[in-house]
Amino acid sequence: MKAVWQRVKEASVTVNNEVVASIGQGCLVLVGVEKGDTEKDVEFVADKCVNLRVFSDDNNRLNLSLLDVKGEILIVSQFTLCGDCRKGRRPSFTGAAPPEIGRQYYEHLCNIIESKGVSVKRGVFQADMQVSLVNDGPVTLIIESQRK
Repeated sequence: MKAVWQRVKEASVTVNNEVVASIGQGCLVLVGVEKGDTEKDVEFVADKCVNLRVFSDDNNRLNLSLLDVKGEILIVSQFTLCGDCRKGRRPSFTGAAPPEIGRQYYEHLCNIIESKGVSVKRGVFQADMQVSLVNDGPVTLIIESQRK
């Protein structure tokens, strides 16, 4: 499982000209589910999303987590994160999990994070989405459950 974690002041998802989800301070996470991912991968990413210490404390040090700042999280499924661009000019998406598995693990990720007491907002799985954000810092991290 791959995720792009971005600290934000605000973020939103629009589908068909309608805002379907929005958050204030917290993080926007783009998630790609890969073939071979398991529940262990989902749990790893969920733990990182809520516990990474990447919010500033009173001394302006990155010491606080999403839980500490009571931030929100917007999670957007993005299979293109699984694209392989090493050969040719067109990415190969054969490493992405099939949609039914992707949806299952995406929902499981959201549910795990919600169970930790974080306000979770979701994009629309398999929809053409427009994602807006105000990146804070910017702080952007790549989380990979299985380093290749």
